[in-house]
Amino acid sequence: MATTLTNEEIQRYSRHLILPEVGVDGQIKLKDAKVLLVGTGGLGAPLALYLAAAGVGTIGLVDFDVVDASNLQRQVIHGTKDIGRPKIDSAAESMLDINPNLKIIKHEVPLTSENAKEIVEQYDMVADGTDNFPTRYLVNDVCVLTGKPNIYGSIFRFEGQASVFATDDGPCYRCLYPEPPPPGLVPSCAEGGVLGILPGVIGLIQATEVVKMILGIGQTLQGRLMLYDALNMKFRELKLRRNPDCPSGKCSVVKDLIDYKQFCGIPDTPPAPVASTGDLEVTEVKAMIDSGEDFILVDVREPHEYQIASIPKATLIPLGQLPMRLSELSKDSNIVCHCKSGMRSAKAVDLLKQSGYLRVRNMKGGILAWSDKVDPSVPKY
Repeated sequence: MATTLTNEEIQRYSRHLILPEVGVDGQIKLKDAKVLLVGTGGLGAPLALYLAAAGVGTIGLVDFDVVDASNLQRQVIHGTKDIGRPKIDSAAESMLDINPNLKIIKHEVPLTSENAKEIVEQYDMVADGTDNFPTRYLVNDVCVLTGKPNIYGSIFRFEGQASVFATDDGPCYRCLYPEPPPPGLVPSCAEGGVLGILPGVIGLIQATEVVKMILGIGQTLQGRLMLYDALNMKFRELKLRRNPDCPSGKCSVVKDLIDYKQFCGIPDTPPAPVASTGDLEVTEVKAMIDSGEDFILVDVREPHEYQIASIPKATLIPLGQLPMRLSELSKDSNIVCHCKSGMRSAKAVDLLKQSGYLRVRNMKGGILAWSDKVDPSVPKY
């Protein structure tokens, strides 16, 4: 039976229907469309809300995270009442509140090489709202192998980018980034921060591309990479071409999905840092402070993080400045390093040991663990 619009839908989508480029036929195309959203976080939030409002009939959601208070600065599909709740449930509830005509399919699992094809094959296209390189490469490759367009977006601090990959005659993500950056070179948004409004801009550009592709109107971002600088309110555009030697191209020797964590240099079980021997629990550091033990607590976070939350007795030496400020630390000193979660401080301990400091240890869990286990008055961020 041919798809039709109900009277309620005609009223709901009336501003679409009076656009000659959309009309009744276009709105029916939207109603018949099936779009998969990978992630319901910063980018996934505006994508999900506006595709729901636009009347995309079937929307799949892939997410297995829960809502945290730190998400609410940018992930506008979730609310304070949703803290601790699965994001996929919170997102679906908000979407259905906007448009109860939707069919929402929940995939509350991590997207992996084992399940990606089965999930993606159910949809017409994929909108990538992920925030890590292994999943971006996985989304790209599964879209290439299944012939599904990949509507791409990414954000960091004050900058974002968007494009349309994996179409029949256009480039893919690997044509732009053949190799992932070395592990740890590019900090995550949790480490580097992100302007809360930024994912709204990029996510809405992705949503616009999805709708245009369903309707078959306008010029998409295929073959173009759009770059957005929020601080200076500038948009730039780079031309992209398919790389004939691209490992995901039609002539590729890569015929199936691979281990993307390994490809990005991220082991499934990260090895303990070289300097992890002798790591201290936050409660042990607190006992050292209380007992008056002679040691130096070095905070290797950035100054703006130190302003948010700090531990008494800590000396601020940001990790990036540490090699130039070694003279401030005696090699005979008993040194404990800490950061936000313990990762940067582990690197600091490695650096110090390689520089000849023998009495240096890492405070496990960083200031987040300190807030959890020692002093709840210290804010978490």
